Amino acid sequence: MPPRPPASVLVVIGIVGLALNLRPALAAIGPLLDLIEAATGLSHTQSSLLTTLPVLVMGLCTLGGGRIGPRLGERRGVGIGIALIAMACGLRTIATGGTGLLATAVLAGIGIAWVQTLLPAFIKRRFAAAGSVFALYTTGIMAGAAIAAASAAGLAQLWGWPAALGVWALPAALAWSVWSIATRGTRPVPSAAAAPSPIDAPQPAQSAFWRNRRAWELMLFFGIGTGAYTLVLAWLPPFYTGLGWPATSAGLLLGGLTLAEVAAGLAVSIFVGRFPDRRPLLLAVLAMLIAGLACLIAAPQSLALAACLLLGLGIGALFPLSLIVALDHIDEPAQAGRLLSFVQGGGYIVASGMPLLAGMLRDRFADLTHAWAAMMAGAVLLLLLVRRFSPASHDRIHA
Repeated sequence: MPPRPPASVLVVIGIVGLALNLRPALAAIGPLLDLIEAATGLSHTQSSLLTTLPVLVMGLCTLGGGRIGPRLGERRGVGIGIALIAMACGLRTIATGGTGLLATAVLAGIGIAWVQTLLPAFIKRRFAAAGSVFALYTTGIMAGAAIAAASAAGLAQLWGWPAALGVWALPAALAWSVWSIATRGTRPVPSAAAAPSPIDAPQPAQSAFWRNRRAWELMLFFGIGTGAYTLVLAWLPPFYTGLGWPATSAGLLLGGLTLAEVAAGLAVSIFVGRFPDRRPLLLAVLAMLIAGLACLIAAPQSLALAACLLLGLGIGALFPLSLIVALDHIDEPAQAGRLLSFVQGGGYIVASGMPLLAGMLRDRFADLTHAWAAMMAGAVLLLLLVRRFSPASHDRIHA
């Protein structure tokens, strides 16, 4: 029996509240990175771990999704995840040394991974219109990143950078409360990955994808594309503060870029059905990404807004398109879920290396231009991969 309308509305509010808290722990770092480095003595390479470690943990937990919360179920598992995020943010008000900040980054990554792994299954089971709720969920994730990026520098001016990082414990705690109330009385259900099912027995295990070349291509495609997101999230504000911009302006630039990502993601959901062959869309999106990176390299000051718009539209559309292309390869739902776990888990691990590489390059050259160039090379590689993703080639996932 479907849930009663009042309960459904409250659950949707709880889901959106959770989504809003899945990126501030990462997005607030970039605008404050110069202040953090000055206060802690972290090098650029070391400070890049504040973004790299959470994304790496997200990848590892996604690959091990079948082992996350099998006994706790979705409700309790998600609740623990958002509680860990709140704890990580709160601890940043007192754990202001390099080691403490890195520890909170890992803790936040674990919490984010738990929520991201368990919540989609809950949405699919609870709502008949799961696609619409999932769209609200993904939009909420990007909106939370935009709010955190745009407000971080201003909050630091008012209260100091530790409080600007720690303040996000409050909305996370509120999201935990709403989620707990909205789902009170919900029958505990194991995560979809862990729940026994007659379908699961005869299907090949997720490990089978490790031996499939197309699965690796899809994972690499998702990872490099997501690497552009993590790179910009971590290093776009420090790049512009290094050019003399105020931290507030650099944070607003990242916030505007994130809003462009939201618009691009919504546009994909509207228009993707008109393109059974996804390659024209992917080529257009990658062209925007490359053009945005070219703006950062050639004229970052005069073309800052153009770079912001192009990167936001390119990255925001590339993320859902990467997952859609992966889903195109498999029709059977259980196998599609396993493929997505492989693609996203490995992809997040690949993406986590991009902020780290940028930090190393900034330590070496005192500039981030080389990092933008490296990302452009990755985008060119994606252009070559796109040519292989014709609809006629989708059966290669079974090879």
